[in-house]
Amino acid sequence: MFAGRRAALVPGRLQGFAEMVYEFIAGLIRDNTGPEGMKYFPLIFSLFLFVFMGNFLGMMPFAFTFTSHIIVTLALALMVITTVIIVGISRHGFKFFTLFCPAGVPWMVLPILVPVEIISFLARPFSLAMRLFLNMMAGHMVLKIFAGFCIMLVGLGGVLSATSIIPFAVKFAVTGFEFFVALLQAYIFTIFSCIYLRDAIYLHGHDEHH
Repeated sequence: MFAGRRAALVPGRLQGFAEMVYEFIAGLIRDNTGPEGMKYFPLIFSLFLFVFMGNFLGMMPFAFTFTSHIIVTLALALMVITTVIIVGISRHGFKFFTLFCPAGVPWMVLPILVPVEIISFLARPFSLAMRLFLNMMAGHMVLKIFAGFCIMLVGLGGVLSATSIIPFAVKFAVTGFEFFVALLQAYIFTIFSCIYLRDAIYLHGHDEHH
């Protein structure tokens, strides 16, 4: 809303960035959920921006990375899986539960396959939450360790000594990599949310292209 408050035919930097993010997420949804998934664009777009800004906020001095806390990432993941269940049941009714029973499977295999599919489905929010939480927590722990190491070496050899310049260079490289990880984790969280949503929309993919 802020970027588009003075929308122009030739966009400025802020409007151009907002349009780029908008088109990126729209393309992500179309590629992974088809045209039916576009009605859930506000949810996916909001998820991406929330995780993206949470990850990047932690790279700012004295800021707090709230996506490095399991309670935040688990709440987001549970919201995604709850949405998937609601969408699946509202679209397909009790047929949604055939998601745990793939078509064409011999009935003798079902007592083993169905529990495995249910456990796999219930594990989705935890894997989604843990992936984001662990990556952000581990990355920021590495940054803090290197920062403390650099300060210690500066105290020993001075600012311009080799013992301080090399660790600072490594710290700079790790920081750049952590910016990449912050963007990558927002992308991964979003794309998995799209994939789970696709399962609810199309079940076994029968009507995916209709």
